Amino acid sequence: MLNLKFSTTLLFLLCTLFSFTKAQTPFESEKQNGYKGQTIPNLSYIEDSFNFVVLGDFGRVGDYYQKEVARELGHATVAMDAEFIVSVGDNFYPNGVQSTTDYHWISSFESIYTDPSLYTDWYVALGNHDYRGNVQAQIDYTNISRRWQMPSRYYSKTFELDNGEKLLLVVMDTNPYIDDYHQNPEKYDGIKKQDTAAQTKWLEQTLATTDKSIKWKMVVGHHPLYSGGKRKMDENTLLFEKKFANLFDKHKVDAYICGHEHDLQIIKPKGRYTTQFLSGSASEVRPTGSREGTIFVAAEPGFMTFSILDNKLVVQSIKAGAQGAAVLNKYEVTK
Repeated sequence: MLNLKFSTTLLFLLCTLFSFTKAQTPFESEKQNGYKGQTIPNLSYIEDSFNFVVLGDFGRVGDYYQKEVARELGHATVAMDAEFIVSVGDNFYPNGVQSTTDYHWISSFESIYTDPSLYTDWYVALGNHDYRGNVQAQIDYTNISRRWQMPSRYYSKTFELDNGEKLLLVVMDTNPYIDDYHQNPEKYDGIKKQDTAAQTKWLEQTLATTDKSIKWKMVVGHHPLYSGGKRKMDENTLLFEKKFANLFDKHKVDAYICGHEHDLQIIKPKGRYTTQFLSGSASEVRPTGSREGTIFVAAEPGFMTFSILDNKLVVQSIKAGAQGAAVLNKYEVTK
């Protein structure tokens, strides 16, 4: 009887110890602390990974799918313990914002992205619809909002990973490189004043960094290099590919992150080094398709999560619906 009691007590102590030492996921931890949000089934969290989430083409005063995507974006940011959020542009439809006090800031941003996890840094690019308004107002909002980060039309940020290596995130302003926009300067405010030669020089110099600790290079821009969707054969898309695909390959850019098309796409054409991740369905969605090099495509509202751990990048494409979210695709890049 004594041995039985001892064994039972020992088993109880071991179970109690295990319950305290078992690693919790970020979502489990926050839920235990009182978080009211939901998890996303099959969304993978990699312990010790560096994570961020990407959305694009979002600002529609909560209409279309914007609220559903915003809700699930918050859930994913908690579940992934994300360090920051990236917006690939077209932040305000249809005509940008006029000032830092434009009501669009409230109706399309502040009152929509309200999950506690979304009060973190948002690294924001400019889209063509943003150029229909006052671009400087979006830059100036950086000095008003704790989370909105757009210090200039193009900029870069370096993040240190847990293993001492670094991620270089480069945010472009792709709009001045679209030739058609220069034919309509009244529609795209200030487009003709932008010096593409200066930005290209800056981009080359930034990507040609000699910092050997930079393991990952990622470029963010609004316009895609490639598309299987509406703009598959659009002249502007084909010209943008000619301007930047070789440059990105030359500098070993691991990921080009963009939007403009209102869908989710992953494309890596044969012979290319850089993989393109297109996440442009944070509010409106339209039919899409594939092309040579298409790895994944979905005409669904949603966003993407990015996870880095050592030599691996894992990108998960998330669909956000009225009843919840679902992981549509998981894709890995290994260096």
